[in-house]
Amino acid sequence: MSDAELTVTVTGPVATVTIHNPARRNAMTAAMWRQLPVLLDGLAADPAVRALVLTGAGGTFCAGADLGDLDELLDAGDASIAVTAEERLAGFAKPTVAAIEGACVGGGCQLAVACDLRIAAEGARFGVPPARLGLVYPAPTTRRLARLVGPATAKYLLFTGELIDAERALRVGLVDELLPVDRLAERVDAITAVVAARSQLTVAAAKEIVDDRADDARIDWWHRQVRESGEAREGVAAANERRPPRFGWAPPGRP
Repeated sequence: MSDAELTVTVTGPVATVTIHNPARRNAMTAAMWRQLPVLLDGLAADPAVRALVLTGAGGTFCAGADLGDLDELLDAGDASIAVTAEERLAGFAKPTVAAIEGACVGGGCQLAVACDLRIAAEGARFGVPPARLGLVYPAPTTRRLARLVGPATAKYLLFTGELIDAERALRVGLVDELLPVDRLAERVDAITAVVAARSQLTVAAAKEIVDDRADDARIDWWHRQVRESGEAREGVAAANERRPPRFGWAPPGRP
């Protein structure tokens, strides 16, 4: 393993992408930002993968972007490799969970917010530091943060650049669940197992609609999938027979 890279492991229906850059508290290098969309494309195409976990190695989620690549990021603006990677993560068709320990700052917070769910360990710290550096936070990133935590909290994080603890992150909606460190992995395994066992038709449609990526035609297409797939009939039959459902729908791609 190199000193700075993303690694992928797949256990059953769950893929885990781990941020690994121990010398820089798992800061994302330019190579790592470029690597992430490639990994996501491969996992999106794998029908066996039903959920994705993003985490950091060694008790730290991600301390941000490696500012050794600052000129490249400044020149690109909102077309930067960091924003491209974030958008690919946000648009990943399958459920995503950020499992967070330690620092989740800057680019790390950017990646966590792009996930569907964020489960954190006690002692985690969160922050958005561009005001400390004279940077303009990317517009897609800023809007995503504001949708998640509300305009006032987003402004507080952006205006001050201060870190907040995990308890406050939970209160403001930046984090969905907060657990002792020794229970984090167990809880992430449990929630991804539940999601992977649910109807993937329901999950995929819900993700698109909640994220406001489904127009009227696409919503009609989802309802047609329900009628044609037999997924709902199987779900109702399983409930009546008091057995686990045998859902079999797989995404055929966009119409």
